[in-house]
Amino acid sequence: MGYDESPASTLALCWAVEEARLRKSSVLVCHAWHWPYPLRPVEQEVLAQIERVAAHVVDEGVRRARSLAPDMDVRPRLARGTASTVLLQAAREAELTVLGSRGQGGFDDLQVGSAAVQVPAHSVGPVVVIRPDGKPAGDGIRIVVGIDGSPASLAAFGFALEEAALRGGAVTAICCWRDYGPLAGPEWQPFVDFPAIRRGAEVRFRDVTSHLTSRHPKVSVTTEFVAERPQRALIDATKDAMLLVLGNRGTDSPPCLLLGPVTQTALAEARCPVAVTPPS
Repeated sequence: MGYDESPASTLALCWAVEEARLRKSSVLVCHAWHWPYPLRPVEQEVLAQIERVAAHVVDEGVRRARSLAPDMDVRPRLARGTASTVLLQAAREAELTVLGSRGQGGFDDLQVGSAAVQVPAHSVGPVVVIRPDGKPAGDGIRIVVGIDGSPASLAAFGFALEEAALRGGAVTAICCWRDYGPLAGPEWQPFVDFPAIRRGAEVRFRDVTSHLTSRHPKVSVTTEFVAERPQRALIDATKDAMLLVLGNRGTDSPPCLLLGPVTQTALAEARCPVAVTPPS
């Protein structure tokens, strides 16, 4: 997990410790430091002073984690580089990466920092991004997952089931459908039975979720097939959820995008933590 003493990273630390407890795993508290002016020379004493301050930060993170779980294996990792680079390197050997939606830098109205976008976009494993202003979940543990048939979204559904099984919660799987039938513009196609296509997509959605749910038979799963923009439907669904799980990019994402527009919107606007999964 990434820690820099910001409010979001402090919440991320608590989340990471709880995840490690549920998974019977350990916690690696990471902090990055660097000289932000690469073209200007700097004395070694200045760099040493920056590193000492950074070491104090990561030590504080380890102390906080151990206070939450005295018997847990908690280790520090202090590395020189940007936060994204350090976390992505650590993520190669991690079961899960956790970080806050924004760190100490940026401006007051910034919704999501660069690391909270870059790490989910490039990580080889699941990443949970914690927002500092997220509302507490309501009664029960409800995990929302968006599915569009892409490999990343199917991985997201598997992760949602795993989290629900660990926490004794339920999963709400949402698939959003855009019906082009009523359109009269260039996207409209004559002699196409759009209602039949929609029915087929809904049947496929429910068949896939039913098949994957069989791996976690004790987890309660509710499916919702809705005719609504995915950004709006998923953000609205997080009002009483404890976690939103999405793939890093969906079927409509251009190949040049490492992080799809729906996932980017969720990272900035979701009312709960967001987990992002790669296809693998």
